[in-house]
Amino acid sequence: MDDLDVWLALLAIPAFDAVRLQQLQTLAAFPDLLSLPWSCLLDAGLTQLQAEKLKNPPVASIRTAKQWLSSDPEHQLIHWFHPAYPALLREIKHPPIALFAAGDIGLLQTQQLAIVGSRRPTPAGKKIAFDWAAQLSALGITITSGLAQGIDACAHQGALSVQGATVAVLGHGLLHQYPKQNTELFQQIRRQGLLVSEYLPDQPPLAPLFPIRNRIVVGLAHGTLVVEAAEKSGSLISAGYAAEYSRELFAVPGSVMNPQAAGCHQLIQQGAKLTRHIADILEELDLDLSPQISLNLDEKNYSTKALSDQGLLANVGYEVSAIDEIAQRAAQPIADVTVALLQLELSGAIAAVPGGYIRVRGPNHV
Repeated sequence: MDDLDVWLALLAIPAFDAVRLQQLQTLAAFPDLLSLPWSCLLDAGLTQLQAEKLKNPPVASIRTAKQWLSSDPEHQLIHWFHPAYPALLREIKHPPIALFAAGDIGLLQTQQLAIVGSRRPTPAGKKIAFDWAAQLSALGITITSGLAQGIDACAHQGALSVQGATVAVLGHGLLHQYPKQNTELFQQIRRQGLLVSEYLPDQPPLAPLFPIRNRIVVGLAHGTLVVEAAEKSGSLISAGYAAEYSRELFAVPGSVMNPQAAGCHQLIQQGAKLTRHIADILEELDLDLSPQISLNLDEKNYSTKALSDQGLLANVGYEVSAIDEIAQRAAQPIADVTVALLQLELSGAIAAVPGGYIRVRGPNHV
């Protein structure tokens, strides 16, 4: 039996994480783990069910996993000893022993921000998730989420709208596209971003698996942004993981009349950073974005200063203007406009508000 067979057998064990793996490795070399006596497995802390699964791995599922891995060069297994296994993910309490990956595994090494929230967001919540994901992605931050309906989908779409990077962490195997409403988005992320899952490819979607995968969404990222969440939203599970892992937690406030804002208000009361615009996130995370910004602009032989000089500020009025509207007026790509708007915001010339930007000072003050 080769190492791949061992990894796949271990991945079939429920709730078997890297902590358990390291315990087993004190008893035998990796290729010999499946041969350990039953008593050793129990002594190492495995439950009866886990030991039984290890001794009787699901042959059909393992065969399917091997076929999936061999069917495409961009289908990979990023296991605990793989150089591409993310460093931040190693720090969490129960790290997965491996991730099945489809797409650009290089994104696992990038600076990531998790964006999560309600599956039934308001139009304002959808726009915030989309616009902020687009802005942050244009600055070189990879947007990570769970490909659920609502805020998750809007965040992924926002990143993709500016040809940015996005990672989707699934609560099921990669042979399944769920929910069906996100099938096209699933395929787009597969082409332009990265899909990952700790489950064997043929694992169907099951409700208990989704909260568990949230630890990976949060574990991959430097911080987590919650955009709309009800008092008992599953997004609060992600927020709990962020606190447990000592990762930055951001929450967008909303109207006290909006039940989808109640969870965010609760998080803010508990210490999450009240987040009004992306500058709040950038200041708190203190990420090194300069090289990415320079790369984005140099590739187009374009600069933020040139964009401002050409009158970008003239396209931002005293009424709320969405980023795509400003880009259309300025006849410039959204990615470039996003960077320039951030510079104008930091200079105090404009302010980010729900739905877009407004001018707060005249052009002579820029």
